[in-house]
Amino acid sequence: MKTTNFSVIINASPKKVWQVLWSDPTYRQWTSAFQVGSYAVSDWKQGSKINFLSPEGNGMYSTINECIPFEKMSFIHLGEIKNFVEQPETPESKKWSGSKEIYTLTKKENQTVLEVSFDSSDEFTAYFESAFPKALEIVQKIAVNPVVIRIITEIESPIEKIWEHWTNPAHIVKWNNASDDWHTTRATNDLTIGVKFLSRMEAKDGSFGFDFEGVYTNIEPQKKIEYKIPDGRKVSVDFIKQEKGYKIVEAFEAEEENPLEIQQGGWQAILDSFRKDVETN
Repeated sequence: MKTTNFSVIINASPKKVWQVLWSDPTYRQWTSAFQVGSYAVSDWKQGSKINFLSPEGNGMYSTINECIPFEKMSFIHLGEIKNFVEQPETPESKKWSGSKEIYTLTKKENQTVLEVSFDSSDEFTAYFESAFPKALEIVQKIAVNPVVIRIITEIESPIEKIWEHWTNPAHIVKWNNASDDWHTTRATNDLTIGVKFLSRMEAKDGSFGFDFEGVYTNIEPQKKIEYKIPDGRKVSVDFIKQEKGYKIVEAFEAEEENPLEIQQGGWQAILDSFRKDVETN
């Protein structure tokens, strides 16, 4: 076994780099340097199993040896997977079983130093020495720009009804929730560029609440809405006519605190609630 080391300096916070590395949408992007369509299946917790897979279901199974959020992630690779099934140890897999793959993130002023250490058998060393720099270049490019998440729903209703439900506070308080244990207690909305809107979102048991607000930057009635939220992130909503009804495409710049999947799931749940409200009221 040979240990190879790689390093890259990224103009982003460790939280952002960590998000890019281990959130499913961006993980799939940078690991395409090894194989297009590759992905991982895991809960990403220390001690848990993780499967690294190709679209065909081939790859390897490993364990997460160490997980310190925003600082370190290490894997121990154990064996081979074929057609989504873990394989018994073979003389070939025995050569690399127990090998380690370690990612270390170090904050340096406004940058992050990402270091990677990877054990590989001699026959694969040249491959990884070629592929890893390409993968880290993709990580770098993603991390220095906002990650934009897009969610979509389709509604077979007239645009007049869709627009009314989206913009009228009397309707907003009925659909603006991601789950049944949350609700919007009040909303204000003035469709004017430069004017702030606000929705007060609270847990029904009173344990938590927050104001979701933004300032409109562009309004195209019944076609498009754009706004900025207080931390500077941008959001756009497009109402696109289809043969039957309309498709709504909402795009938002992700924050760095939570995995992209959680953010996408929460925003999608609210958009799905909107669709149900339009279709049933």
